[in-house]
Amino acid sequence: MARRPRLLAPSRILRTTPRQIGGGRPRPSLVEQARESINTGSASHALASKLFDKETRERAWLLFAWRRRCNDIAGGRGMGSTMADESDPHDRIEAIRVLSLRALDGQPTADVAFDAFGQVSMEAGLDEQLADDVIEGFALDADRWQPRDQDDLLRYCYHTAGAAGVMMARIMRVDRDDNDALDRACDMGIAFRLIDIARDLARDDALGRCHLPVHWLAEAGIPAQRPLDPVWRGQLAQIAVQLIALADIYAAAGRQVTTGLSFRQRWAVLSIANIFAATGQKVIQRGEKAWDKRIRLSPLGKLTQVTRALGQALRSQPALEEWPPLTRGQILIAVRMTGPIPPVPMTPLPDEELE
Repeated sequence: MARRPRLLAPSRILRTTPRQIGGGRPRPSLVEQARESINTGSASHALASKLFDKETRERAWLLFAWRRRCNDIAGGRGMGSTMADESDPHDRIEAIRVLSLRALDGQPTADVAFDAFGQVSMEAGLDEQLADDVIEGFALDADRWQPRDQDDLLRYCYHTAGAAGVMMARIMRVDRDDNDALDRACDMGIAFRLIDIARDLARDDALGRCHLPVHWLAEAGIPAQRPLDPVWRGQLAQIAVQLIALADIYAAAGRQVTTGLSFRQRWAVLSIANIFAATGQKVIQRGEKAWDKRIRLSPLGKLTQVTRALGQALRSQPALEEWPPLTRGQILIAVRMTGPIPPVPMTPLPDEELE
């Protein structure tokens, strides 16, 4: 009879790592560090989060801390100078996936932001598929990916903000089977990302990124290699108007999600929606000068939008005049059936494709 191989350790003492939701860290500690993360990471989101009830507010902080940490890692920040300077971007994305999966499995990650994600995922029922959708957005940015057309752009916006909107809806106790509400939450996230793209064209250009569809640039006569060249500012301002108009359609649909939320949740969501909308209007108002300096609302301007949101939260949302051109369901079919978004071919676009 063949002898069984000798184990390095007796099988009776081999154990799987016990599940430790939140990495075994006390929840109050996770919440406090997440609060610090949102306060330093986004004044607008921090302000809006204060309007939530305690449970929603703390969960929103925990989720924000994870997304901000993912963004830092994807950009080569926050993991040490060697990681930032020499690591492969795809390795950083893989690190995000591994840490996020451990957090979802209830395993400690040795990183407080990922442990925070494990905590909020357990509480709100966030799953691996939704996390993968968010992480794919960081992967696209790491590849300096550029959309070919509007559908590509909207799919990118789903990954970078729409999926997070769905997570926020789950945090606010929207049922996982309430697809209409989840669709509207996704619409709101897409609207926010479209406005950010319009505002941050110069900053993205400095990072070697362009999120404007190649077709749009070609139709405007703007070279894809240097869209921020001053000579094209007039055409670029028109594309920004196009982006904001598309964002307005998605935001109007997104506001419908608030009808099923508690009053404080409605107020918070409408406040951040108003702040983003006001930012988009500033982009339009500044025209060709919109990218000379990054547009920000003043504290008074933000408080004005919060006050407006209070009145809006007390009233029913107006009926939609126009539905978004691409729904979450259509986007998810593309995501699940076709896999990762392919890069734009480095060949000229045929003239007939632009007609």
